Amino acid sequence: MQGKQPCLRDQVRTLIRVDHYSIRTEKTYWYWIRYFIRFQNMKHPRDMGPRDVIEFLAWLAVNRNFAAATQKARP
Repeated sequence: MQGKQPCLRDQVRTLIRVDHYSIRTEKTYWYWIRYFIRFQNMKHPRDMGPRDVIEFLAWLAVNRNFAAATQKARP
């Protein structure tokens, strides 16, 4: 099966390990990625855009009482 793209988790794992993040950070990132995907009714991230991210962050701030700083855009 040449040319088959690795699954999302393997892609995330590779990027995190290339940047030398800790395993704990990798697990935390993967947790939030899964949470986001489930919030968006199991849509694949490649099928989502900025609006989906904003909706998720707003929901976290309003419904889950997360700090407003989670919604600040980063350069």
